[in-house]
Amino acid sequence: MANLKRNMLELVKNPEAIVKGEEPEIEKIWTPAFIPLRVARDAIQLYNDIDVEDMSEFDKFDKIADFVANEIFAGKITKDDIFNRLHAPGGKNVLMEQIIFIAQGQQSDDTKNFLAKKG
Repeated sequence: MANLKRNMLELVKNPEAIVKGEEPEIEKIWTPAFIPLRVARDAIQLYNDIDVEDMSEFDKFDKIADFVANEIFAGKITKDDIFNRLHAPGGKNVLMEQIIFIAQGQQSDDTKNFLAKKG
């Protein structure tokens, strides 16, 4: 298959163990190899909706996490995975980067660096 652009999300594998003082283990979750153009259209709509709609931050977070889990990662992760395993500082920005990746094709710097080291 052609080299299709993908993005990754880093989630903590062992959040309970970290609370007990252990080192974090990070799991890299990759977007599917193929993402339909419909998802890009829906990502643009979501971006506009959360920017314009009179919606609480709580509801915006919920809508973004749901879209990232179910549309961008196609169910490879759940919304609960995002809420329980994504490190909080900067977490909303990480999720928005996923939406921007889908809408505009811009990979995160972490993904670019990881792929550069790998290749």
